[in-house]
Amino acid sequence: MALHASPSPQASGFEEVLAQAGSFGPFQIRNLLLLALPRLLLPLHFLLPIFLAAVPPHRCALLSPHLSANFSEEAWLQTRLPRDPEGTFSSCHRFIRALSPPLSSNSSVGNGTEKEVGAWPDASVEPCLDGWVYNRSQFSSTITTQWDLVCERKGLNQITVTSFFVGVLVGAVLFGYLADRFGRRPLLLVAYVGSLILGLISAASSSFAMFLVTRTLTGTALAGFTIIILPLELEWLDVKHRTVAGVISSTFWSLGATLLALVGYLIRDWRWLLLAVTLPCAPGIVSLWWVPESARWLLTQGRVREARRYLLRCAALNHRDGTAQALSMEALNKIAVAEKSRHHLSYLDLFRTRRLRTISLLCMVVWFGVNFSYYGMSLDVDGLGLDIYQIQLLFGAVELPSKLLVFLAVRYAGRRPTQAGALLGTAISLGAILLLPPGKGTWRSALAVLGKGFSEAAFTTAFLFTSELYPTVLRQMGMGLVALVGRLGGSLAPLAMLLAGVWAPLPKVAYGSAALLAAAMALLLPETRQAQLPETIQDIERKGPAPSSQEEVVQLKLLQD
Repeated sequence: MALHASPSPQASGFEEVLAQAGSFGPFQIRNLLLLALPRLLLPLHFLLPIFLAAVPPHRCALLSPHLSANFSEEAWLQTRLPRDPEGTFSSCHRFIRALSPPLSSNSSVGNGTEKEVGAWPDASVEPCLDGWVYNRSQFSSTITTQWDLVCERKGLNQITVTSFFVGVLVGAVLFGYLADRFGRRPLLLVAYVGSLILGLISAASSSFAMFLVTRTLTGTALAGFTIIILPLELEWLDVKHRTVAGVISSTFWSLGATLLALVGYLIRDWRWLLLAVTLPCAPGIVSLWWVPESARWLLTQGRVREARRYLLRCAALNHRDGTAQALSMEALNKIAVAEKSRHHLSYLDLFRTRRLRTISLLCMVVWFGVNFSYYGMSLDVDGLGLDIYQIQLLFGAVELPSKLLVFLAVRYAGRRPTQAGALLGTAISLGAILLLPPGKGTWRSALAVLGKGFSEAAFTTAFLFTSELYPTVLRQMGMGLVALVGRLGGSLAPLAMLLAGVWAPLPKVAYGSAALLAAAMALLLPETRQAQLPETIQDIERKGPAPSSQEEVVQLKLLQD
């Protein structure tokens, strides 16, 4: 892999200037490493509900038994707790009056059958009025045990996850817009500080309402990482190295997902667990001292002097001598005049011309399907035949080879077939799980891990593919829009798990259907392999067919002016 790229005959505008300063070298590598920390932190927060909101086995709290030698606790519980159809003690009900004790510890009463209840006139049941007793062998404390989010309150667990992703959804819009107006670097600082402060407050929550609000706001702050990091990396890279850098940097998400299994295993109390994944934001704030602003964005804003300063730093660190003339104020002013946006762009500009409108609508469907299926598979870890730590470790580990698959596929097959193929693989894996007969726990686990690998490949490709479809002047807004729709899918994924109460396979049917629809829409997007990053709206429109109406000609002229 070459560290320096010379300007190609096709290069123009900023691409040509970046080639003079060094389009891939120590400057870009340092930038990728500095932005690795937020990528590690994101899965620690996004997948944290697997441990944070876990529901351990539980039963109604009862008065302490006084057991005799021939009267076991099991037999004593049978006189006070009904049984579910599966034969286990009920988690949500108890007998109003204790049944008569069995003659021996081997007797079986209180199984909850119609015949037995009829035989015990006083076997009517009531909710757990005195709270619950939780099995703490796996978790010492979760938000479930902290605020009794079980039985009639069990939906609050899913609402906690959904509210977090709603916060991410709102943050995607805010950070996408503000980063295009005020710059990538200042908003990255806001994301770091906000995530640190709100995460600490969440860990100290004294009530469920306080936790719900602060966790939602934490999601809003963390959204800044998802929106800013990738464009801030790609806008300092040339076409040749975008793919490898995008895939390598995304491996830090997979490392974070794998690390979560270890952190969750070592820390079993939810408050300390939340602190452990929040405190790394502090060194992240310090690291911003060395993170450069996007020179591309600075030129589109007419801030030529600042752009030149960063480009000279890039050239110095990349050991590119003799670039002063190519990076002169006169040369950069010419580029800035050509690229500068002369009016304030808005999200409406993403739909103002035909080609941008088509790209935006298709990307919205793709991102919804990617997020809905990914988080559905990631958070629904019950019934896979392994404990929660093993399955999370496998889910994180399988993402690493999926990155390699993405790197090879986007490089040789292209972005579009890779995106569609990964989504199709996700849908097929989910469908195969549904077709398995009961008792095939090993096969179910293997298919779930395979599907998780495909869904991660789809996620990785979506970030790279979408960032290449939008022009520089609208890239942050475009990423903010599709991230908004994607987070809507992520918000609905935990709620879809409640559909299991209607029909057990229904959540997986929903996840697979969304992935299949997204795969079909991905095939309609334009291919971006070996293409230069578009810098203006007219760059996008030149690649498509000419406007077919006088109205679109006028709209494009207004955007150009």
